[in-house]
Amino acid sequence: MTTDFIDGKQKDLGDGFKVRRMLPHLKARHVGPFVFFDQMGPADFAGDTGMDVRPHPHIGLATVTWLFDGAIRHRDSLGSNVDIHPGDVNWMTAGRGIVHSERTPPTERHDGQKLHGIQVWVTLPKSHEEIAPEFHHHAATELPKVDVPGGRLVVIAGDAFGAVSPVRVFAPMFFVEARLEKGARIPMPAQHAEWGAYVVEGAARFGGLDLKALDMAVAHDGEPPTLEALERSLVMLFGGAPLDGERHLWWNFVASSKELIEAAKADWSAQAGRFPVVPGDEHERIPLPTY
Repeated sequence: MTTDFIDGKQKDLGDGFKVRRMLPHLKARHVGPFVFFDQMGPADFAGDTGMDVRPHPHIGLATVTWLFDGAIRHRDSLGSNVDIHPGDVNWMTAGRGIVHSERTPPTERHDGQKLHGIQVWVTLPKSHEEIAPEFHHHAATELPKVDVPGGRLVVIAGDAFGAVSPVRVFAPMFFVEARLEKGARIPMPAQHAEWGAYVVEGAARFGGLDLKALDMAVAHDGEPPTLEALERSLVMLFGGAPLDGERHLWWNFVASSKELIEAAKADWSAQAGRFPVVPGDEHERIPLPTY
């Protein structure tokens, strides 16, 4: 088994809202189908302020939002308009193209809120990267919970620990929240070939590496690693089957070929039909970057 330590990079998006980018990394461009992993916050928004991610496009991936605190309103070009809260999952499959925005809902914007969560991108297999876009919201009550000695797991997506999430996925994978007491030990699911662990709170040992809060480790090949909580901890577990080939990442686009990226760039610049407006959020958009 090969295990690598991943140290993320923090970026301040303004108004005290920070994200920590863990993937992609020089040591791990992807883990299973996961090509992007961010921690949002924790942030504390005062009254009459909030998060405003203006409409922007995606192709070739599914975006996943998982909150520990706060609320986010998701709107997209399919007409979806859903507020996500802790324990719920928003799974947006971009496929050949979708546009969405993420903003603080009106009540939380007026009152102020704490915001803390994880956002990941799961790349689609080549056979599905140009499928029609979809959006699915699953309430916390729909997701399977697994009790283990010293802890409880929530299977957000995929299959692991004897449970299968109702979230539609397109390749073997798992995405799990683990809340563990000190001393709890969990072997990673053997049906998957690549594994990762990100410590949100606490401290843990993964594949022989000691991790503190905001550290990640990834492993592949050989026997599945074991996660051990060194103190009471909140850990995100993820991984799956190796990708069916490398992917190109540019801005919000993921694709198996540069030609698909270039076509998406041209369509967004030209405001072409592949990227319709977001109903209820039609008046703003993030322009194509110049880099």
